[in-house]
Amino acid sequence: MIIKLIKFGQTLNSRQLGKEALSAFLPSLSATGKTEIIEVDFDGVNTFLPSWGDEFLTPLVKKYGERFIIEQSDNPSVVATLKLLEEVNGYKLNII
Repeated sequence: MIIKLIKFGQTLNSRQLGKEALSAFLPSLSATGKTEIIEVDFDGVNTFLPSWGDEFLTPLVKKYGERFIIEQSDNPSVVATLKLLEEVNGYKLNII
């Protein structure tokens, strides 16, 4: 399954909006198989802040582990936020 974050807007900010996005998307994830890869696509996202990312991505990383992958991005906001999330939360993201 590919999660296109542009669905949630070009500017992904605030903890509250990240929580709401995850809550809205969780029903879609319930249909995934036990071995299905969950892939995140940042195409079209201009701004990605750590607060939004922590509320949306961190629970998915914890739940899906190595099955959770992130498509590489050239966007400096995305790159910096992903690096910060790894440092703060102590996990290594699977970025391809």
